[in-house]
Amino acid sequence: MSLLLSESNIRRPKPDQHTQTKRTKTMKQYPSLEIVPPLKGMTKDELLNDIRPFIEFNPKYINVTCHRDEVTYEEQPDGSYRKRLIRRRVSETAVCGAIQSEFKVNVVPHLICGGLTAEQIEFQLQDFKFMGISNILALRGDCLTGEKRFSPVPGGYDHANELVGAIRRFEKENGCEGFFRIGVGGYPEKHFEAANMNEDIANLKRKVDAGADYITTQMFFDNQVFYKFVDRCRAAGISVPIIPGLKPISTPKQVRLLPESFSIDIPFELTSEISAHENDRQAVYQIGQEWATAQCKNLLAHGVPGVHFYTMGKSANIIGILRECF
Repeated sequence: MSLLLSESNIRRPKPDQHTQTKRTKTMKQYPSLEIVPPLKGMTKDELLNDIRPFIEFNPKYINVTCHRDEVTYEEQPDGSYRKRLIRRRVSETAVCGAIQSEFKVNVVPHLICGGLTAEQIEFQLQDFKFMGISNILALRGDCLTGEKRFSPVPGGYDHANELVGAIRRFEKENGCEGFFRIGVGGYPEKHFEAANMNEDIANLKRKVDAGADYITTQMFFDNQVFYKFVDRCRAAGISVPIIPGLKPISTPKQVRLLPESFSIDIPFELTSEISAHENDRQAVYQIGQEWATAQCKNLLAHGVPGVHFYTMGKSANIIGILRECF
């Protein structure tokens, strides 16, 4: 396609900089995946068949996202409106159980503050413990559709650090200290609600201080952004592993949709290459895959513990990256 997509052209630091862990011959770096629970109507076999091609690459774990119930308003005979919650997807707990049973691979359900009381979160933790699910990604979660700012339900948690603390309290109260390995989200380009990067790093440190074991980052398309983020974390006293998250662009529309949805930047080199081929969907798919492959190789060369891939329903491009890098 273009020289822009070769590994040597991914902007990167000198080899001795920004390295989380000295890479050695004995260090085992791993891929991990994130999937979205299927919409109602999809069968378990269809879900498992979508995941099956990834298993040959021995992913360390498979993350399963959690989606809040959607809100609709139904007009009543008297002209008023009644709020109604709709669940369109299978629960993350059911999906985790199916994956764990079929593939004997570690699963990581997302546990969110949104829509749940402290009691309901405790019930969820009891289910996870019963199922032998010992790895959790603790997140605040998004606002409901139509809300401008996140607000917890009465008796719920407002921030992810409170959720992490609640998980650690659950362990103490139930005689299972250390059972859960807790991951939290990190934002190399800053969470969109944070006033500045320093504030966002301070928020992240609160999550780690509350008991988080590792950080998985939001997707990014410039490795320099990730390396600077790691440096800021280390300078702030955050020492837990930081796992970079990647998402290969697969359609021209994603150049607009991904920044809108995740408040991230896409380098001009990548957007211009995609724009030059915007009428050729296969070319764009290949460009996105090649860019992410170069990112992945560079990250692994700089000692990251693993690379996390956001599938978003697309698998062929990520399988191609895994074949090249793992």
